[in-house]
Amino acid sequence: MTHPVLDFLKNQGFSKLQVSKVISSYPRVLLCDPEKTLLPSFELLSSIGLSSSELVAIVTARPKSMLSKRFQDMCLECFDYLKSVLGSDEKVIYAIKRFPLALTYDLQVYATENIRILEEIGVPMENIEAMLAQQPRTFLTSADKFRQVVKDVKDMGFDPSKTRFLWGIHAVRAMSKSTWDKKVELYKKWGWSEDEIYMAFEKYPGCMMASIDKITRILDFVVNTMGWEKGYIVQWSIVICFSLEKRIIPRCLVYQHLAEKGLTEEKDGFCFTKWLMYSETKFLKWVKKRYEEEAPELIKLYKKHLAEANGSNPSTLRMKVAI
Repeated sequence: MTHPVLDFLKNQGFSKLQVSKVISSYPRVLLCDPEKTLLPSFELLSSIGLSSSELVAIVTARPKSMLSKRFQDMCLECFDYLKSVLGSDEKVIYAIKRFPLALTYDLQVYATENIRILEEIGVPMENIEAMLAQQPRTFLTSADKFRQVVKDVKDMGFDPSKTRFLWGIHAVRAMSKSTWDKKVELYKKWGWSEDEIYMAFEKYPGCMMASIDKITRILDFVVNTMGWEKGYIVQWSIVICFSLEKRIIPRCLVYQHLAEKGLTEEKDGFCFTKWLMYSETKFLKWVKKRYEEEAPELIKLYKKHLAEANGSNPSTLRMKVAI
């Protein structure tokens, strides 16, 4: 015997596991009339530009909020508020897709005051708008908590007029204090001072958003395998944001191969912006252009390291190249 709510969810594309999660989180959904209560919410979510898979994902994550009678009004209010700040339907849809659960918040309560706090300390409105579209969840906390985060980030040396200031806020907001403290202690174990940690964070906030495991593995490789000095890593802390297996290991080992053959120019140093900052396509084009004769060999070597890195332990690669 089937149940109308279960049939409805299945027809909307929910897997058995997702249906189970919805029922476990919100058992009362089984008492709903699918056509009168559930369907209008699904139609509304679809009408604002969410795909079926996105719709299923957000309902599974927060079914009580998404399937409540209040949701439809809240959703429209959220959409209208975001449009009043961002200015266009396209930007609103982008923001919602970035963080669909924003639709379950009263943005007039959460976002308005926090935006005012930022404006008061000189954060440009265009920066605020960009962050609201890119990371709406950054703003979704009480004004008291948000004000404290803003103060903490300023105290770390961030300039409110710069885009990095908001990314610093986002990074601090994205983790608990205990997680933040664990990452600070991890960097200290690698010999970094607190000032150096804050300097690295100010340059590239993402260096504190990487997982503890990722930070450990990257530092192990660039210090113990490549021989990078601490000061260099602090200056280029963006390296912590890159994929170890897909970018750092294969590119560094190709550079190492060239260095051993004397084919790197000392005046260029490691040439970080080209070796690690370039996209995959641009990197390959640059290698082919700069090393025309060696290019076929280098590309083959690069692909070999790329394949091996995804299954290797970088701590076993102990060939060093001094920066």
